[in-house]
Amino acid sequence: MRATTVHAPFDLRVEDVPEPFVRLPTDAVVRVVRACVCGSDLWAYRGVAAREPGQRIGHEFLGIVEDTGSEVRGVRRGDLVVAPFMWSDGVCDFCREGLTTSCVHGGIWGAVGYDGGQGEAVRVPYADTTLVRLPADALSDDRLLSALLALSDVLGTGHHAALGAGVRPGATVAVVGDGAVGLCAVLAARRLGAERIIALGRHEARTDIARRFGATDVVAERGAAAVAAVRELTGGQGAHAVVEAVGTEQSMRTAVGITRDGGAIGFVGVPHGSGTGLDLSVMFDRNIALRGGVAPVRTYIPELLPDVLDGTVDPSPVFDLTVDLEDVPAGYKAMDERTALKVLVTV
Repeated sequence: MRATTVHAPFDLRVEDVPEPFVRLPTDAVVRVVRACVCGSDLWAYRGVAAREPGQRIGHEFLGIVEDTGSEVRGVRRGDLVVAPFMWSDGVCDFCREGLTTSCVHGGIWGAVGYDGGQGEAVRVPYADTTLVRLPADALSDDRLLSALLALSDVLGTGHHAALGAGVRPGATVAVVGDGAVGLCAVLAARRLGAERIIALGRHEARTDIARRFGATDVVAERGAAAVAAVRELTGGQGAHAVVEAVGTEQSMRTAVGITRDGGAIGFVGVPHGSGTGLDLSVMFDRNIALRGGVAPVRTYIPELLPDVLDGTVDPSPVFDLTVDLEDVPAGYKAMDERTALKVLVTV
């Protein structure tokens, strides 16, 4: 079958790889229908995150179950399913607590020795507790398929950030970062009842989506100017809840600077250079909480799925470029050059 592989910085290829098959009785094989490129994939593409030559890539996909192991009961051949970006056994202490990303038997697609989502098919470990069934008629609705694909990562990650920030009805929320996760955090904040949502971003096409998703204000400045602008909008106090969806030192400093005393920051930006972005003495003096990390999206899918199905929540506009599998390298190039927000892959 065909699949996307990484060989060196900026050397991404779509090539023939072995077809997956059921190896363990808890496995399923899923034939991919839709996949996408994550902003975090760009770190492997750029060579910042080390990869072995030929390693698979991609961790967001949905598709149709093609085969199952003898112990799989929750899904069957022909089911349309979505996969969270990590698999989990559903029974360990962490899974029972909802932290599926810390599953003792879990892992992420594209890890060494495992299939990546940007290919024609994927072997899914722990299929019963990883995959989530979707309505079969979604296959005939391209917009809905795109919205459902967002459940694999970005929508759940935006929701995780909003929860970490303590978004609540009536709150003022600020979102640092206008990528797909930041935009989904805007969507999540609106869903959770925020009264005011300030989106920080300078790309008009993206901030237009932020407004569509529920942002009431947009701040295009960066650094100290951004902090001043948000504080002016909030009567000098800052936002009750702040989402940090970038992962740099500057973005974290901005997040701290715009948080109201007694507020919280939900951080989901994969850290790259943010090691010195926090001054704990400032956070201590101002009673600012910090929560977040890798989003346990498998835990969130059952809660978010009904709202996606009925159209209450529609993250599909974050996909602004569609490519077929053979053109995935061009999709990465477009995201790396910021000419695309998030690339949808049709398989």
